[in-house]
Amino acid sequence: MTVVRNQVANSGVIVGGPFEFDVDGEADMVSGITLDDTNAFGSGSTWIVTDDQGNILGLPPTLTALEGVDFDGAGAGVCLIWYARYEGTISGLEMGMNANDVSGDFDLSNAITVVRNQVVNAGTISGGPFEFDVDGEADMVSGITLDDTNAFGDNSTWIITDDQGNILGLPPTLAMVEGVDFDGAGAGTCLIWYARYNGSVTGLEMGMNANNVTGDFDLSNPITVVRNQVVNAGTISGGPFEFDVDGTPDMVSGITLDDANAFGDNSTWIITDDLGNILGLPPTLAMVEGVDFDGAGAGTCLIWYVRYNGSVTGLEMGMNANNVTGDFDLSNPITVVRNQVVNAGTISGGPFEFDVDGTPDMVSGITLDGTNAFGDNSTWIITDDQGNILGLPPTLAMVEGVDFDAAGPGVCLIWYARYNGMVTGLEMGMNANDVTGMFDLSNSITVTRNCNTSPGVLSGGPFTFTVDGTPDMVSGIMLDSSNAAGPNSTWIITDDQGKILGLPPTLAMVEGVDFNAAGAGVCFIWYLRYEDGVEGLAMDMNANDLKGCFSLSNAIQVTRQ
Repeated sequence: MTVVRNQVANSGVIVGGPFEFDVDGEADMVSGITLDDTNAFGSGSTWIVTDDQGNILGLPPTLTALEGVDFDGAGAGVCLIWYARYEGTISGLEMGMNANDVSGDFDLSNAITVVRNQVVNAGTISGGPFEFDVDGEADMVSGITLDDTNAFGDNSTWIITDDQGNILGLPPTLAMVEGVDFDGAGAGTCLIWYARYNGSVTGLEMGMNANNVTGDFDLSNPITVVRNQVVNAGTISGGPFEFDVDGTPDMVSGITLDDANAFGDNSTWIITDDLGNILGLPPTLAMVEGVDFDGAGAGTCLIWYVRYNGSVTGLEMGMNANNVTGDFDLSNPITVVRNQVVNAGTISGGPFEFDVDGTPDMVSGITLDGTNAFGDNSTWIITDDQGNILGLPPTLAMVEGVDFDAAGPGVCLIWYARYNGMVTGLEMGMNANDVTGMFDLSNSITVTRNCNTSPGVLSGGPFTFTVDGTPDMVSGIMLDSSNAAGPNSTWIITDDQGKILGLPPTLAMVEGVDFNAAGAGVCFIWYLRYEDGVEGLAMDMNANDLKGCFSLSNAIQVTRQ
């Protein structure tokens, strides 16, 4: 009897595992698998990877190829690793088929299980690192991207921490992360993270530490944001200021310093011209506000505040603020404009006081301080005390050549004027107060012209006559001239309205006048002492209109009935 013993395919036994991995985007490979092929038979062989239903996911031909498979890429689930031997032609041994349905002379080994657990995964963020200067200017990150290919978790948030993990912010979206102003956090280092989590977690809140969050939670890699503390002068406010250069001190006021973001061991204030040339370095704001900008003349100044560390070069008078080197920062500037305006300067001398006595009286010793004077044109002006222009001598020499005695008693004012272009009203007979245009008057010097005449006192009368054709003469009039003064004299007879009816030069001639001839009415007899140049002293003029240096006595009335 013949006994035939057929050799059938036998895959042997595989050892290793089981394996368990987290699906987290990190490659997961099996290792340490061995094959006991002592009883294995079959001219064909392969390794097979299936899911837990036997569906063929891969057919790595060698153990080496098997151990190169990344199981993380398959996602969550269960894989089975098998070894197969077969003889001849078999069907169904291909990707997408089921290992349970392979037909032919074929044998599968035992299986090794590979469990792939789906865990919370925050994915990967990219962008940065970022580096900003803390200088009061807003600093936002941009260009951050999230690779969430392998991310998993029902909930998500972004987290901003310090470099110790302390939670500073929890912006829910990337847009809100990119809206955070990191300058406001001051100097230091921040970390930006993305987090995914399931269910409830503990410690995911402001003021807690991200390293201590508990629960089904995962943090991405961080992106670093470095915030460098740099010298910062802060911000100054006030002005701008505008002054007229006119010899009157001009000081700024109301300047304030916002030093909320200021940083630097040392500080000073700086005043420059509009090109940055350093004109002054007042150490305090009080000293800035004590500077007289009028003294700098016309132009533009800039006021700055500066903070600096250590030694800086070029921070000194006469240098340029734009060329200062070192750890140094300038604030914004405040502008001070100094306008050059017409300015007559200041005149000194006098006051002068003269007696109107027929002797020429001239001023002398007048000086002009033109240090701050400005204007293309100039003249001297002489006015009365109401501002009416009496003369326009073009030079000081001509002012000192004016004979003020000739003007008669009164008060004159001497002025100096500077002006640009055309002015209106600067002419004889006009009033200096009404001059219009780009024009300035100096202070005035007073010239007082005193009239030192005195007529004495008359006594006698009054007289009353009857108009009857008989001559009527006054008599017994007396003149007390003990205090009389004045080089010239005359007697005056007027009517009761002041009209001059006669100018008898002597008392004897007064007493020779026949008042009867004048008809009925009232006459007045006066005595007059005067200086040369009196106007209006003539027959038929009115004594009330006399002009010049003169004095009238009391009157004696003569009534003609």
